[in-house]
Amino acid sequence: MINADYSGREDVIKAFILAEFLPGEDPEALTSTTPLIITGVLDSIATIKLVAFLEETFEVSIAAHEVGVEHLNTIDAMVVLIAAKKSQGAP
Repeated sequence: MINADYSGREDVIKAFILAEFLPGEDPEALTSTTPLIITGVLDSIATIKLVAFLEETFEVSIAAHEVGVEHLNTIDAMVVLIAAKKSQGAP
């Protein structure tokens, strides 16, 4: 599943999360598998902000049923969601 876009997308998402939701935190502490929703890093407002960022940045449309732990709890899950949408010709 890893392709040339994976690392780039992961880096962009990580930078956004660090800047918006974890300012001042050690960037090394945020990994691609760090749980974000279940640990409270992302609350409902932050999740909406993240979805808007993902849609605008990666030119995809994220459906309401995709906004949750399954698709947004980790950076890995977000990258997989974006890759799936891109392969489907999303938005």
